[in-house]
Amino acid sequence: MPLRALPTMTELATPRRPADATPPRTTELDIGGMTCASCAMRVEKALAKVPGVASVSVNLATETATVNPNDAASGAGADTDALIAAVKKAGYEATLIAPPDAPASVSDTAALATAADSKRSQTRRELAAVLASAVLTLPLVLPMVGEWFGLHAMLSPWLQFALASIVQFVFGARFYRAAYRAVRAGAGNMDLLVALGTSAAYGISVYELATHPGDMAHLYFEASAVGITLGRFGKWLEARAKRQTTDAIRALNALRPDRARIRVGADEREVPLAQVRVGTVVIVRPGERVPVDGAVLEGRTHIDESLITGESLPVPKQAVDPVTAGSINGEGAIAVTTTAIGAETTLARIIRLVESAQAEKAPIQRLVDRVSEIFVPAILAIAALTLVGWLIAGAGGETAILNAVAVLVIACPCALGLATPAAIMAGTGVAARRGVLIKDAEALETAHRVTIVAFDKTGTLTLGQPSVTAFEAIGDIGRDEALALAAAVQRHSDHPLARAVVKAYEAAQAGNLRDELAATDSSANGGIEAQVDSALGASASAAVAKVATLTASAARAVPGRGVEADMHGRTLALGSTRWLNELGIPLPTQLAERAKQLEAAGNTVSWLMQRAPLEPTALALIAFGDTVKPTARAAVERLTRMGIKSVLVTGDNHGSAASVAEALGIAEFHAEVLPDDKARVIRDLKIRSTGIVAMVGDGINDAPALAAADIGIAMATGTDVAMQAAGITLMRGDPALVADAIDISRRTWRKIQQNLFWAFVYNLIGIPLAAFGLLNPMLAGAAMAFSSVSVVTNALLLRTWRGASGR
Repeated sequence: MPLRALPTMTELATPRRPADATPPRTTELDIGGMTCASCAMRVEKALAKVPGVASVSVNLATETATVNPNDAASGAGADTDALIAAVKKAGYEATLIAPPDAPASVSDTAALATAADSKRSQTRRELAAVLASAVLTLPLVLPMVGEWFGLHAMLSPWLQFALASIVQFVFGARFYRAAYRAVRAGAGNMDLLVALGTSAAYGISVYELATHPGDMAHLYFEASAVGITLGRFGKWLEARAKRQTTDAIRALNALRPDRARIRVGADEREVPLAQVRVGTVVIVRPGERVPVDGAVLEGRTHIDESLITGESLPVPKQAVDPVTAGSINGEGAIAVTTTAIGAETTLARIIRLVESAQAEKAPIQRLVDRVSEIFVPAILAIAALTLVGWLIAGAGGETAILNAVAVLVIACPCALGLATPAAIMAGTGVAARRGVLIKDAEALETAHRVTIVAFDKTGTLTLGQPSVTAFEAIGDIGRDEALALAAAVQRHSDHPLARAVVKAYEAAQAGNLRDELAATDSSANGGIEAQVDSALGASASAAVAKVATLTASAARAVPGRGVEADMHGRTLALGSTRWLNELGIPLPTQLAERAKQLEAAGNTVSWLMQRAPLEPTALALIAFGDTVKPTARAAVERLTRMGIKSVLVTGDNHGSAASVAEALGIAEFHAEVLPDDKARVIRDLKIRSTGIVAMVGDGINDAPALAAADIGIAMATGTDVAMQAAGITLMRGDPALVADAIDISRRTWRKIQQNLFWAFVYNLIGIPLAAFGLLNPMLAGAAMAFSSVSVVTNALLLRTWRGASGR
């Protein structure tokens, strides 16, 4: 009976659905016409009312809406036409970004490039409008400046009227359209404030011109024109800055090649990437980007994976080594067998993670949204009180109106709406470029408060590539036979210890072949060394073929203990000392002492056992040694300097755990911990800590602990299960990235706090000044535009972050 295939990590991570069920689909919409946080709130509310919608997240910075369907719905999600209609009814525009179930392909890349070009064109048109508006506004403003220096060159009232009218109704039309949509939806937004404020200044000037044609002392055309021009200028700066915050996504999308060179028989031909299928052999020449995820079939080279993993040095690649789409081939031509295309590639998953993180709202943003929702009505009320108050105080109608106008102009809540998403987009974008993928905004916000980091050992702090350091057969069984049995039990497992057993068997076979060749007369066949090299090159295939003759069936993992399989009528097991003791298998005293010595030296000891049909018996002792990662100690020391405590939590024996903990300077460690117990250890740490507990791991056995921690951090070199359970994924198996992830979280959090502080300060200072007549509409417009620009610019400073390598 053949060995039964074990489920893949992805299959284990994916919840089972009935065969006829259609998974709910997320819909992405491009929203047009939003100008402030109030707009985003209004769009969210409109979309949330559509049947079949479970939740909605609208991102003002990216001008997108993510609509999550209700699982209880039909599975097809909310109707797209109904979503678009709801947005339009609320006074905004909406278009579908991509069909919900369309696979990622070259067409998607082209669509993304087209969208980016469209946004760039829109930004250029916005700049052209700003410049034209400024050209018409300057003749209105310069004479006023000249008055301060004794120069009198005021334009005629009717020329002022003509210039101001063009600015007000041509370049200010966008504010009127947006204000109309807001009023129609029964709400207010920033554009309504700008439209009301500039219209009031323009209207009072027209009134003065009509009633006093020759009197220019009470004309405020420059105030209305400057308000429109500065409003448009602020819009252009925001659009430009927001486009810069999405550079990470555009840079990642640019890594996708459009075409691939495939092998067809003995020929090679270039085809669109969409035509490549899993199993296709792709030829990658030196200097080209790898178009697919795959494994090297032929050739040797170095691959630059820096834009994927953040690894600065090229990585050597040879046969069977994995390669990632978007990485750059070095000096050698290679043939790659395709294992993933389109949406299933590592690059596509990275892009989805970054997009998801940038679209998510941080918990603090919910408070901002609630404030923004009542902000516009409150400002309208303050403006009305300002008008009435000045009239009651005996000021003229002109003064009362101008002061009310200044309140409306200064109170633009745009900076408030951009404060959080701009920082999150900049932070997650620069983190992705450095190999740190943050799944959502909540993870980003949570990570800054981490006080304890619990590390798994194997594959996280150690290389995860253990080798067999000792193998001793027990009883009458020979060493070669015992090693062959152990390899047969483990040959289908991807566990690092399983690979070490198989490699040890292959090495033993290669050694035997060397001995056989050395004992023969090979002078007529090219020399002993040539034959030895040839034999060693073929030893892996020979070893696998030999192991295959030992037929195993029903292989199964026993969590926290090991693996077992049926072979020729008996059940063999390979696992931990804990399992050996649970089975009640006695050992000779000398072997028990030998196991203790090996464990005390930091080795992991396992046993090959026969469980049935005869009495359970030990067949061999196997000791594994692992090497601490070169950056691990520096990573722990850096966390300590950041005020973060490191804890080691591992399923390995006490000696191995103590050895690694001592080498890395970790004071607290927990050894021989089963997967479920790891989660219990994390919960205990959370009870003891006043801050946030993070768990770092890479294996399926770490998933419960990653989920139990306040924030899970997974190594992308590990399993899909671990990555799905974590809030942060490290694209390199480098412990130093843990401190980087926490550092960028802290910096992003500080930027959010700074942005919110400045956004509130502008309004808290500016609104009273305007209400008391100390800020005219022109200066109010300048302050309003500067507040938004300063917030986004402050967030963009995060792009200078370089991680540990940059300090």
